[in-house]
Amino acid sequence: MDIQLKRGLLDVCVLAAIKDEDSYGYKIIKDMKPYIEMSESTLYTILKRLELSGMLTVRTSEHGGRLRKYYHITKAGLGRIEDFKDEWREVMSIYRFVTKEDDVK
Repeated sequence: MDIQLKRGLLDVCVLAAIKDEDSYGYKIIKDMKPYIEMSESTLYTILKRLELSGMLTVRTSEHGGRLRKYYHITKAGLGRIEDFKDEWREVMSIYRFVTKEDDVK
């Protein structure tokens, strides 16, 4: 798979994982596991990129005597999910065009 396409898909998956409630790294990986495998190093790279682009914010809170980072989706992050849905309709249209010959055979 094209690395840029995969990168964009993973970004949207992480945003979708925190769309309904703030979350932290381990829980994000656990929530995504039924759909996609992701290493911690990949996740934290994505989270940092999304934070720098303004799609999420981070707050630190104590949990069990340790500090834990919680991630919150921003309006820009929610907008990115909506943009992805629109883009994906176009990708599926292209996919149907490319595979139409397969359906005839």
